Amino acid sequence: MQEKIEELIIKHLRESAEDYDVLELKNTNAQTKLYTGLGGVLDSLALVSLVSDLEELLSKELGKEIILADEKMMSARNSPFKDVKTLAEYITKALEKD
Repeated sequence: MQEKIEELIIKHLRESAEDYDVLELKNTNAQTKLYTGLGGVLDSLALVSLVSDLEELLSKELGKEIILADEKMMSARNSPFKDVKTLAEYITKALEKD
């Protein structure tokens, strides 16, 4: 499951590089750093867009609703937006709880 989620995130980021105005995303891989506050390429506005896009994409592709921008995620000691792999791990764990 985690591998499939990781692949979905990578594909989405590559396809959305121009929408997010971050051309570096065209070369996204599992180690790509996401949020600028953590040394990544997405500013806060692009991160909000990514969260919204991923919630919709995951619902469509996996048939499961997930809320990524919840209080627990925002206050997490280790941000799930460190890189693609960390985000995929977070989503996988969240889906397994349901």
